[in-house]
Amino acid sequence: MSYTFTDADIDYLTGDVGVGALDWMSGRALTRQSMLADVTAARSRFGENAAVLVETTTVRRKASGKLDGAESWLLTDDAVQQATPTIVARRRAERLAGRDVHDVTCSIGTELDSLVRTARTVLGSDLDPVRLRMARHNVPAASVVRADALVPVSRGTVVLADPGRRSGGRRTHDPAALQPPLPDLIETYSGRDLVVKCAPGLDFDSLGWAGEVELVSLDGGVKEACLWSDGLSTTSITRRASVLSSDGSAYEITDSEPDDIDSAEPGEWLIDPDGAIVRAGLVRHYGARHGLWQLDPRIAYLTGNAVPEGVNGFRILDRIKYSEKSLRQALAAHGCGSVEILVRGVDVDPAVLRPRLKLKGDTALSVIITRIGRSGVAFVCQARRPGRTDQDV
Repeated sequence: MSYTFTDADIDYLTGDVGVGALDWMSGRALTRQSMLADVTAARSRFGENAAVLVETTTVRRKASGKLDGAESWLLTDDAVQQATPTIVARRRAERLAGRDVHDVTCSIGTELDSLVRTARTVLGSDLDPVRLRMARHNVPAASVVRADALVPVSRGTVVLADPGRRSGGRRTHDPAALQPPLPDLIETYSGRDLVVKCAPGLDFDSLGWAGEVELVSLDGGVKEACLWSDGLSTTSITRRASVLSSDGSAYEITDSEPDDIDSAEPGEWLIDPDGAIVRAGLVRHYGARHGLWQLDPRIAYLTGNAVPEGVNGFRILDRIKYSEKSLRQALAAHGCGSVEILVRGVDVDPAVLRPRLKLKGDTALSVIITRIGRSGVAFVCQARRPGRTDQDV
């Protein structure tokens, strides 16, 4: 169980003595090997405050690659797990530039920190009094009040919400099981400009959302979905994929773009579109933008004779009708000693398949197993990663 912070903890951590103690604690390794010695030293020096010092220092380190400024924030482990990465939060804040924004589930203030840089005025509210005190400490430029997300306390603002996604200790994809429930949020703020951050696995079609659904990825991992009400999105857009990178690069694709592509025999390369594009249902739109085509209209892999910049590509070396035996023989013929296995549209477990291939060579290859029509097919490939040119492969 994670540590439960109290008002007394916040008083201590924000006072001169606590700030000095945290500075001392930041010099401890707090690794698995050193933890016992570190905790013993902290107890000897700080007594009953050792636990909150260890917890705060540990959580700050967990958050350091996700949240800018985490080294000086007050945080809880649960809040950090659900918190939006700074890069994603700032992207959202850019879309809300110049607006008055009310974050009705502000927690420790991760969204507020980005909003105060772009929005005209920023209000945060939450029911948890301890997290509100953390938010005031973390983002002093925002106004913060205690309020129930389902009881409106602002007018004329864009409402931003990030419902809790755990129910009974487990992560849930049921909109009605979120905290607060998503259907209740939508009803409460009907007619208002509303932005809701959700898990990417939510079933948006069954939700019947009338506005835009944006899927967001960061460094190749799908981080979230974001619901934008009609007043906050271009009328013709109902799906958007935003593909972000920690190096600052980004691109978007929407369902307002053409999606007229063919299904045909593979070209020189196979392309696995970013997960945000796949989950947003924009594979065909992405293919049309880059002159690619599909192997099968129901499978998300694309193919072509060139790889879009910044995207993983797989140069096809061999194509076989899939079976374990034929794949094992093909990999042996290519001298393969290690293999990356990607699967889509067929019932194959890469972790189970890999040891059965009995690889003995020196070459590292990739295998894409999928289907074309009703037939399973495997492509033996040489991978090209972003940052490399076709000539490097």
